[in-house]
Amino acid sequence: MTRIVAVTAGLSVPSSTRLLTDRLAAAVAAGVPDAEVRVLELREYATDIAKHLVTGFPPANLREALDAVASADALIAVTPIFNASYSGLFKSFFDLVEPDTLTGKPVLIGATGGTPRHSLALEHAVRPLFTYLHAVVVPTSVYAASEDWGGTDGLDTRIARAADDLTALLAHRLPAQRTEPELIPFAQQLAALRPSSSSDG
Repeated sequence: MTRIVAVTAGLSVPSSTRLLTDRLAAAVAAGVPDAEVRVLELREYATDIAKHLVTGFPPANLREALDAVASADALIAVTPIFNASYSGLFKSFFDLVEPDTLTGKPVLIGATGGTPRHSLALEHAVRPLFTYLHAVVVPTSVYAASEDWGGTDGLDTRIARAADDLTALLAHRLPAQRTEPELIPFAQQLAALRPSSSSDG
């Protein structure tokens, strides 16, 4: 079984951030036959996150969510973009992840926003966050602006490419030894992501 945890930081109901998370998770699961996908809706943990930040002790529900992230084979992490960066709720949750938890763990990042102008926040804010945490962030990130939900093929193409990136990394990981984080050699990461033919579009 391949455990995939999707972390979504949308605040509204319904949420475009949750919608993008679900579409990314479905695309990844389609390429990983034994995938078990769990979605963590951070809005449901907001009070517990605040308590943990103040007291240093996580309530039981939050502890279980953090453990799920630690034991996952891969993550999908999606945030709304506020003020050209990730949301405070998103950052607060990952501030509570123990050091080295994400070392070598494949992560697919995504974000939502009202305008395409904020798409670069994925590259100048979200990607550096996970790079700092020593995760292996897939090359294709997925940003969905309001206009992307109008049925165009562009969003579908980006979702499919990002899912393929994550699936490739999962396929090339060594058998999991869950007691220690696993670091994928850089050369192996490149080999996993290199197109198998010249027709990659």
